[in-house]
Amino acid sequence: MLQARRSTVAGDDLWLVVGLGNPGPEYAGNRHNVGQMVLDELASRLSASFSSGAGRVNARVATGRATPGGPRFVLAKPNSYMNNSGGPVAALLSYYDASPSHLIVVHDELDIPFDTLRLKFGGGHGGHNGIRDIAAATGTSDFARVRVGIGRPPGRQSAADFVLRDFTPTERAALPNLLADAADAVELIATDGLTAAQQRFHAPPPSA
Repeated sequence: MLQARRSTVAGDDLWLVVGLGNPGPEYAGNRHNVGQMVLDELASRLSASFSSGAGRVNARVATGRATPGGPRFVLAKPNSYMNNSGGPVAALLSYYDASPSHLIVVHDELDIPFDTLRLKFGGGHGGHNGIRDIAAATGTSDFARVRVGIGRPPGRQSAADFVLRDFTPTERAALPNLLADAADAVELIATDGLTAAQQRFHAPPPSA
């Protein structure tokens, strides 16, 4: 049961960043876990480590600031499976006394080409069960999403099988830059706002 005590890191400059995925080493490299890969990049920047001590919120958590005096980040990886992400996220919002307006969810997106980011606030879940469950558990869809494109499966491969496969060697070569861009997007949303982040990451590539 969630303890009544609130976290000492709550405040107006706190941002809760949740990376969606499935728990366990067998899923760690899956396309479906790219949101948690982005959080690993962010934790590295914060010089922070994930702790399982936040069991009361059923998530592994790392906290810190990217820059001195900058916003405080709570990075969270739910211990639940993707489709049951809502309970841990609702508990995290309650424990840290955070507003959904300061929630950023990082997740994979089939309808966006690989190596592409799209950022949005609110709106529908687009068939993503993790987002669907978070909206249901928190009672709102008004939170920011960093949507990391993984593309559609080739041929007749099912989407369910595709997302639970690891990235190809070619994709893995490009993955570090994609994860860095997604981490940059999270930081920019917190410091300069969603519109500024969209202007940077939604811009078309320069013409040759």
